Amino acid sequence: MTNKNIAYSCDTFVVLPPLTDSNFHIFGKNSDRPTREVQEVIFVSKEHTRENKDHVQCTHIQVPQVSTTYRCILSKPAWCWGAEMGANEHGVCVGNEAVISKIPFDTRDKALTGLDIVRLSLERAKTAKSAVEVIGQLIEKYGQGGVCYDPTSDISSGYDNSFLVMDDKEAWVVETCDRVWVAKHIKEGYYNISNVYGIE
Repeated sequence: MTNKNIAYSCDTFVVLPPLTDSNFHIFGKNSDRPTREVQEVIFVSKEHTRENKDHVQCTHIQVPQVSTTYRCILSKPAWCWGAEMGANEHGVCVGNEAVISKIPFDTRDKALTGLDIVRLSLERAKTAKSAVEVIGQLIEKYGQGGVCYDPTSDISSGYDNSFLVMDDKEAWVVETCDRVWVAKHIKEGYYNISNVYGIE
């Protein structure tokens, strides 16, 4: 099945002061993953095991491990390593959206998926700004590639990604296309991302 046959209706949003009571920062996301795909909510320890001490096995590729990682709660498809959304012990939240660019995805080599990038950024970033930097570095170094759906499903395609990142001080939107990325700072009010590019 190709991308044009998949209905996208995924949304991630943030609401920041002064539009919230008590200076709260609100983060939310809905998902358009396939209806039969199992979503898990998992806790990820910051402790490194023998299996992930030197390298991290992501969905399609391995990447080097970093010296310090942070605890996370993730919502993720059961079949893959990465996550659609999550929050870490420092209050950093990240969610992703599929976006379709003009650069063909199906001819790319296996690389990171957007779901992998969500998890890696949460494990490695203490602030929203730091998460943006992690996302950018991963995009530039590894790119995006490989199937983004359960291998047992009839969907064999992938997609580029947009990310919404928030902590207790600010939010950022990051849009990507293969190994290229751009970020926009959200200082107050609200912002949402869906399955289209939006940074001008």
